[in-house]
Amino acid sequence: MQLFHRDLGGAGRPPLVILHGMLGSSRNWLSVGTELAGTFHVSALDLRNHGRSPHDIAMNYGVLADDVLAWLDSQRLARAALLGHSLGGKVAMRLACRAPERVARLVVVDIAPRAYPEKLERAEFAAMRALRLDAIASRGDAERAMESLVPAPLMRKFLTTNLEQEPGGAWRWTINLPTLTAAVPVLVENPLVSGDRYDGLAQFITGGQSDFVRPEDATAIRGHFPAAKIVTIAGCGHNPHMEARVEFVRLVTEAVAS
Repeated sequence: MQLFHRDLGGAGRPPLVILHGMLGSSRNWLSVGTELAGTFHVSALDLRNHGRSPHDIAMNYGVLADDVLAWLDSQRLARAALLGHSLGGKVAMRLACRAPERVARLVVVDIAPRAYPEKLERAEFAAMRALRLDAIASRGDAERAMESLVPAPLMRKFLTTNLEQEPGGAWRWTINLPTLTAAVPVLVENPLVSGDRYDGLAQFITGGQSDFVRPEDATAIRGHFPAAKIVTIAGCGHNPHMEARVEFVRLVTEAVAS
């Protein structure tokens, strides 16, 4: 599978590859990626079944990591720094542990190497499945239709970035919604097993107001990533790259360029 990617600039500089979170895409990283391109050659990928990348029924951490490895091969990159957020962070952790020679630096954003059973029931998926695409004329219509199941305005706006209007006017999901829905029980699990280890430099950036990384997760993080540094950005939720962009760019630059 050949993943779609956006080249966000910095050609000739050390490569930095960004992996987005669940239901996201490379589009979510345009602002941060462009800023990071002042120091790195930044590429933001669309994971399979997301954005403009191909759809496939297989959706697990093995194939997700293999896709990124295949992309690195296609770009003739022997090594690159990886930055992964949420789902993308799990993929980055898996790849770093299974192919450490390909990962120059690792940055994981607001996710830990553990299972998340509390995320098994996702209102966002229910809202997307319930949306009647033939009854909307705009993304605004879609946002209003999902309000009862997804009360947070920013989350509704985020979900509708996955809607695309076809030339005839009809709307469609760019994500592979049926496959992603079916894969949730697999994707909430720990991508790593006992013995998975990456000894290279790793930085875990967490949001101070997020519940995705807890203090007790530090043991598991350092068990798999003994050189890991864990940094929390106070006042942020699950998306510190959006909520505290300046501080986030500074932390990533320091971690990867060191």
